[in-house]
Amino acid sequence: MYQKRKWSVKTVVFMGFFVAMNIVLTRFCSVNLGPFRLGFGPASTIMSGLWLGPLAGGVVGMVADLIGCLIDGYAVNPFITVSAILWGVVPGALGLRLARGNARRKTVGISVSVVTAAVLSTIFFNTMGLVLFMGYNLYAILPGRLIQFAVMTPLLCVIAVTLYLSPLTNILAGYFREQRAGI
Repeated sequence: MYQKRKWSVKTVVFMGFFVAMNIVLTRFCSVNLGPFRLGFGPASTIMSGLWLGPLAGGVVGMVADLIGCLIDGYAVNPFITVSAILWGVVPGALGLRLARGNARRKTVGISVSVVTAAVLSTIFFNTMGLVLFMGYNLYAILPGRLIQFAVMTPLLCVIAVTLYLSPLTNILAGYFREQRAGI
């Protein structure tokens, strides 16, 4: 028989923490240059996907984007919302599958998942959302989007790998292991 998987209160609290961190990093600690944004908001969504799983990472990305739209006064752009979801789902699903073994394999696996999420999010979905919903010319913004990708993706890879290989991962794994055991 199929058993429903439920999130515990602790998991939901951590998800709320990651949403809040995403909003602060994206809305208040980033540089907005029209169709380009240089910021570290996706780092919290990436880490939520890696630490809490792809579904939780996707929910964190979606909720942070929707709340961010309310804060900034924007209409919800479905392409950009899908992009925010992918920042949590792709590293959570792909990164955890590729990041097995020693530190070098984990570094490569997490980096591949972050680059994949960045291509899908930054290059494809965000650009399509800006072109289709905001009226930007694709050929006018694509060079800048590629520069944004080239600058931000390596930084996000370094942040994700550093945090994942830090003691935080073992602390959180133990924390959720205790929770599952009912301790």
